[in-house]
Amino acid sequence: MASVPELGFALSPNFLLQRHKLLVPQLHGSCLTRPPPRISTRIKNYQNPSFIATKVSKIREFRFLKSVELDQFVTSDDEDEMSEEFFEAIEELERMTREPSDILEEMNDRLSARELQLVLVYFSQEGRDSWCALEVFEWLKKENRVDNETMELMVSIMCSWVKKYIEEERDVGDVIDLLVDMDCVGLKPGFSMIEKVISLYWEMEKKERAVLFVKAVLSRGIAYAEGDGEGQKGGPTGYLAWKMMVEGKYVDAIKLVIHLRESGLKPEVYSYLIALTAVVKELNEFGKALRKLKGYVRAGSIAELDGKNLGLIEKYQSDLLADGSRLSSWAIQEGGSSLYGVVHERLLAMYICAGRGLEAERQLWEMKLVGKEADGDLYDIVLAICASQNEGSAVSRLLSRIEVMNSLCKKKTLSWLLRGYIKGGHINDAAETLTKMLDLGLYPEYMDRVAVLQGLRKRIQQSGNVEAYLNLCKRLSDTSLIGPCLVYLYIKKYKLWIIKML
Repeated sequence: MASVPELGFALSPNFLLQRHKLLVPQLHGSCLTRPPPRISTRIKNYQNPSFIATKVSKIREFRFLKSVELDQFVTSDDEDEMSEEFFEAIEELERMTREPSDILEEMNDRLSARELQLVLVYFSQEGRDSWCALEVFEWLKKENRVDNETMELMVSIMCSWVKKYIEEERDVGDVIDLLVDMDCVGLKPGFSMIEKVISLYWEMEKKERAVLFVKAVLSRGIAYAEGDGEGQKGGPTGYLAWKMMVEGKYVDAIKLVIHLRESGLKPEVYSYLIALTAVVKELNEFGKALRKLKGYVRAGSIAELDGKNLGLIEKYQSDLLADGSRLSSWAIQEGGSSLYGVVHERLLAMYICAGRGLEAERQLWEMKLVGKEADGDLYDIVLAICASQNEGSAVSRLLSRIEVMNSLCKKKTLSWLLRGYIKGGHINDAAETLTKMLDLGLYPEYMDRVAVLQGLRKRIQQSGNVEAYLNLCKRLSDTSLIGPCLVYLYIKKYKLWIIKML
């Protein structure tokens, strides 16, 4: 998201709130309409002897007002070059006896671009008529006199007004009205003002109001620019969910999108993808926590988890997967075929993080069907998960790829398969895989060989069957991966036990 232009001055538009409600345009459809009997009302409010008697010399005090810091915007040269026409325009606009557009039209040729910018600054000050600043900008826009600097100036003024509203905890509806006013006068910043408002709420620790603001934008159907690519933040829901994710509040991001959708509102399509990413990240963090917990259990630091806790763990993971499934359905339903590949990619990552081998394998084939081939490393990861869960059919399907692989890729894929079997405790399958690698002239990594041999040694103690262990030792010796082995055995109740291996 583009940042707000930094002009080096801070505006403080604490304008009269009651007057703003009176003078800022009311919405009827999408049109900007002036408040009724505007001129007469303002004449009644402001036309008094002391005001009429205001002299140009008094207006010159504008350059010294402290409510707007002009040090880096209004230079000493600007002050010297301000013409009498500039102060005359300020005085005429403050009299409010005529429409601002009429006054400016009459003085069009006598005011420089710089002076017109200063008119905007003047009426953006605290206590001034904020509506007049909007009218001046609207007239400048119609006259094609808004250059980049003027646009940046007005955007900064509007941002300062919005910030003031948020600081004063004004109703979110007032903030939205201000954004609509901005749109109606033709103010088009080079960034999303809706995202800017969300950022302001977030940075000021008014996160609940940020949610209320997003709800109001969706319920009122305020237009916004959506993202144009995979996972873009375009739109209020997606942007707020993204802000939550940045702070690691993955569950909050998921709940936000689901809550808005189930409340009858219509979040932008890409918000579903962002929420899906949050599901993946939460599952990943959850998996890390579980591995750490199991490590504590193995080390004896904590007791084994009881059935109740294991049930809670399973339910939490299942609930996350259910949320991901719902989000993916909404994304496909509303985004159409263009999002098939992206959605299946997110689902693949989700099931990998959850260790669901068969579901992950299905997503691989779904991606292939829609023309979005997954990376080879993802196939290997899913292969290892399926091997650890002893899903023989899935392993066979995924291994069909190795026929067209070169030796290096074959070794990598079979190593993943081997490690999957080891992790799942399927040592015989691991030994067969290791032997297959040797038959293909592929040399398994040292730690993989050690893990399989250790697993087979434990099996001997359980079953007394030493054949698989000796056969693998001989095979490794034949390929010079280990030296000749001398194994001492003794018989106890007709069972063979390993004493020592040299």
